[in-house]
Amino acid sequence: MSAQLLEVPRLVRPESLVRIQQVEKTYAGRQGPVRAVASASLEVGRGEFVSLLGPSGCGKSTLLMIIAGLETPTSGSILLDGSPVTGPRRDIGIIFQDATLLPWKSALENVLFPVRILRLPLRKYRERAHELLAMVGLTGFENKKPSELSGGMRQRVAICRALIHDPSILLMDEPFSALDAITRDQMNAALADIMEKTGKTVIFVTHSIREAAFLSDRVVVMGGRPSQVILDLAMPFPRPRRFDIEDGAEFNAICRRLRLTIEEAHGGPAQSGTAARANSVE
Repeated sequence: MSAQLLEVPRLVRPESLVRIQQVEKTYAGRQGPVRAVASASLEVGRGEFVSLLGPSGCGKSTLLMIIAGLETPTSGSILLDGSPVTGPRRDIGIIFQDATLLPWKSALENVLFPVRILRLPLRKYRERAHELLAMVGLTGFENKKPSELSGGMRQRVAICRALIHDPSILLMDEPFSALDAITRDQMNAALADIMEKTGKTVIFVTHSIREAAFLSDRVVVMGGRPSQVILDLAMPFPRPRRFDIEDGAEFNAICRRLRLTIEEAHGGPAQSGTAARANSVE
């Protein structure tokens, strides 16, 4: 199977919220320029969950930070709801690999922190903060400090913090990569439920094939160095999703196709492999 950009088969395409147009990123290195991203073009529809999938170092996080306005592209452009992204914006929520909670503040106070920074009416958003914490199963933990919470709980607080001011889009950079396998599965289920309830547009960076296939409406594979989009594949599974879809032949065939595409693009062995290789490209 050749690694190539494929047309995404969708009966009805949602209205585009994000347009990534021929974005390139080159860094100045000691031994000369380093191209991290080469001419990436992509559209993300309103309400879509799109995963950027690929091994570490393939440029997916760089592209995400450009979308967030935290990195400037060398060339090309990013449009969010029709307007150029030229820097950090209030209508973009970001979740990083680490929850990055303020250790001296409670879970509730961490969720409300962007409200204080943006100088929004605290009384109005306090009720929303309680509702978000309840939605992610943290009722009763509002006054706990981060040191009193598990890794999964801290990431749930981070998700609430990103959603508190109701951004148009949520950008997630491998938010569950540091969690153990069981907690990661729990967080995937929780995230799928949260997105069903909020209807948010999500761009999600991961190196886990099964995670991408389970969570996403589309999986975009980043390959080559410099990085480029080599596959854009729609997931055929209806929502809401349950973990039992991972036992099906169709799910496993899609995971194998994604893995083979990545291995061809990055020079890895295209083998059926072990369960561990099917789960992650690292």
